[in-house]
Amino acid sequence: MNEARYVGRLAPSPTGLLHLGHARTFWIAAQRARAAGGLLWLRDEDLDPQRSRADFAEAMREDLRWLGIDWDAEMRQSERIAAYREAMRHLVREGFVYPCRCSRRDIQQAVQAPHEDDDEPIYSGRCRPERDPETNEFLPDTNYRFRVPDGENVSFVDGNTGAQSFLAGCGAGADFGDFVIWRRDGLPSYQLACVVDDAEMGITEVVRGRDLLRSTARQMLLQHALRLSTPRYFHCELMRDDSGARLAKRHDALSLRALRESGCTPAEVIARLNVGSSMQSRE
Repeated sequence: MNEARYVGRLAPSPTGLLHLGHARTFWIAAQRARAAGGLLWLRDEDLDPQRSRADFAEAMREDLRWLGIDWDAEMRQSERIAAYREAMRHLVREGFVYPCRCSRRDIQQAVQAPHEDDDEPIYSGRCRPERDPETNEFLPDTNYRFRVPDGENVSFVDGNTGAQSFLAGCGAGADFGDFVIWRRDGLPSYQLACVVDDAEMGITEVVRGRDLLRSTARQMLLQHALRLSTPRYFHCELMRDDSGARLAKRHDALSLRALRESGCTPAEVIARLNVGSSMQSRE
């Protein structure tokens, strides 16, 4: 990895304390950026107004620095609503999205990054119009879904997990369907915000957990619709608890803050991450 202009990013959300799973992904992201002599961003994904807290935002910065991870620039998603609205205007104008009247629960979840155990279900197409909508004006107080191209395989070669392919559509056998892209409370979905911000930051490689492989397929469709370039992707293996479940912010005992307070050193935490195999790219 000797690209002169490698640009990577860390993308924590201030909705809880960072745990070992976060640390593993962020450590790999930082190491790949530094090995390439590149630039590393910290993106504060603070769009969830119900769960984002200032003390968690402060804690995540402190814990990352304690672990030995630093970055070159910062971005806060809550300060970028205007950019997301502009992207939506384009998508509405070009007919890539349509208004949705589905359940509040489905819409509420869209602001959070999906995971393998809570990914957005295949959409039935209940609100999908048979013809183009009567207006191409973006209405910020409306829920919108992105219309995926039925039957299209979205393929890419991941830097860690190899060749990937996902089928888009609302029918049987699809891996994902029309997905929520905007909420009527004026907030973009995780998918839209991620794509718009990665482009603005000039990200050349996205490093994140392999539970977001399907999200990459969704985001590649968005990148095409918005005429944005597609970065490379490197999806890390997940850390799991003793029962095999993905580590989540409910695992308080495995938070970096709890490990710090118990007397663990950064070197001891890094040794627990077992990052060696995931640092090897298939490129």
